Order: sequence, then C-alpha cells, then structure tokens
Amino acid sequence: MKVSCEIIKDLLPLYKDEICSDDSRKMIDEHLLECDECKEEYKLMNEDISLNDDFVKNNIKEANELMNLSKKWNKKLMLEILKGIGIGVISVVIVIIFISIFVGIKVG
Repeated sequence: MKVSCEIIKDLLPLYKDEICSDDSRKMIDEHLLECDECKEEYKLMNEDISLNDDFVKNNIKEANELMNLSKKWNKKLMLEILKGIGIGVISVVIVIIFISIFVGIKVG
C-alpha cells in the first residue's frame, strides 16, 4: 500500500512515542524503508536539541525580570484595591454623618 509522505509525517510523532496502532507502525516501518525523505525527518525527530549557555542564561534573566515585574504589578494592584476600599469606607462614613446631621434638623 502506497501512503503519502504527508500522512507518514503526521504519524511520525505517534510512531516516535510508540503510541500508534500496530497497523500504523507496520505501515510507517515499510514507508521508512523506501523513503529517504521521511527517514531523514524521523532521524531529525530523534536528535537531541542542545541549547547554548548564553541562550539559557538570557532566558533565565528574562524570566527573572518578568517575575520582578509581576511582583511590582501585584503590589501596585493591591495598593489600588486598598485605596478603593479606603475611599469607599470614607464615603460611607461621610454619607452617614451627612444623613445624621440633616435627619436631626427640624424644619419649622
């Protein structure tokens, strides 16, 4: 059975992780024997990806900067929430005082 390379490439991750069906595995095995392009694709999937130290250090630095920024943002957010609560409490107190003053006034 002739299977297109696109189908095989779609199935290669399942094949690599050994979670495809037995029939799919046999079909891919047969195809890889005949097709150098798919065989190379599979070979590339199995290679280790190495990251250089500068790349890793740069990513860690950026992650730390983002964490610090997040902490600052959370602190500012908490302050704004507390300000809102404070303004709300003060407003309620003023309204209560205003009502108590004018309710106590008798006209006439």
